[in-house]
Amino acid sequence: MSGGVDSAVAAARAVEAGHEVTGVHLALSRMPGTLRTGSRGCCTIEDSMDARRAADRLGISFYVWDLSERFKADVVDDFVAEYAAGRTPNPCMRCNEKIKFAALLDKAVGLGFDAVCTGHYATILDTTEGRELHRASDDAKDQSYVLGVLTAEQLAHCLFPLGDTPSKRLVREEAARRGLAVAQKPDSHDICFIPDGDTRGWLAERAGLEPGPIVDRDGTELGTHDGATGYTIGQRKGLHIGRPAPDGRPRFVLEIRPKQNEVVVGPRESLAVSQIAGERFSWTGTPPLDPAVPFACEVQIRAHADPVPATAVLRPSEAHDGPAARLDPTQPGFELHARLDDALFGVAPGQTAVVYLGTRVLGQFTIDRTVAADVARASLIADDAAEARRESA
Repeated sequence: MSGGVDSAVAAARAVEAGHEVTGVHLALSRMPGTLRTGSRGCCTIEDSMDARRAADRLGISFYVWDLSERFKADVVDDFVAEYAAGRTPNPCMRCNEKIKFAALLDKAVGLGFDAVCTGHYATILDTTEGRELHRASDDAKDQSYVLGVLTAEQLAHCLFPLGDTPSKRLVREEAARRGLAVAQKPDSHDICFIPDGDTRGWLAERAGLEPGPIVDRDGTELGTHDGATGYTIGQRKGLHIGRPAPDGRPRFVLEIRPKQNEVVVGPRESLAVSQIAGERFSWTGTPPLDPAVPFACEVQIRAHADPVPATAVLRPSEAHDGPAARLDPTQPGFELHARLDDALFGVAPGQTAVVYLGTRVLGQFTIDRTVAADVARASLIADDAAEARRESA
């Protein structure tokens, strides 16, 4: 119970369904005295008190579990390390993967509970082929993307009572009818451990900033930055290059090179990506019968982005040196690769790509590398030319 309206109503529905419910609030903040400011921040003292009041209203027992050490190691420290490596992590994905549906779920099952029930907007279907995770009925509130890190074993112990609710407005109205004080509490936004929203300043204190060059794709120096860590792929504002591009169009961040401490910039069309791949992948529920055979799917790279049609396949990674025929997802050296039907813009290593089959979440992977659409086209043209030469010879 986060202290918000969604988890309060989810708990109420679980009680009403006849389950034996215990409310648990996760203390994740390293600064327990921090108070919430409107929609910024979460897991504060104020949130824990709101959760306790909701539990009291529902007549269920309530506990606060301190997972702040685990949260710092698995989410906060990971966030800093990823940015320092020139990547763009999603801390909400890591929190679900490492905290809510790993540390919390493991402890709950160990204590004899059957499931962890949350206020996420997603739907679980039990089919003849196993349990499946699907999108919520309300597309605007669908949170299946951030649950894409769940494994089949974890999904077996999950309960999402809000998945079939058509809108958030109905959840708030239900909370008011049930006498829950959080009925009109604002949703939390931004990164919970950076409540003031100043990600760049927060990172500067922890990862450090060192000035370096801003270059174009040819390596020509265009200006200087005050720390590559503070930039993200697709960023336009705050470059301070001082002179416009020859064609007068704006420049965007195309690449972060932490080893060289360089920020690479260029035109928007150079942000277009046609292929993405990652070695850190998992299946949500039953995997494809043979993932080494390309299969049609949709890929989504942000929580509220539109999915794009793609063809995915499990294949040896560039670093793999073993037999290609042995595609064992439990072993390193393989990657989930997706060729996108429509190019995506502003895709960064470190982001999570969630793979869908219709409304069903099939799995996910953390993006390790991307192939720009113009580079892919040039490679395809070169391959076609080489093939033509071979045929003519």
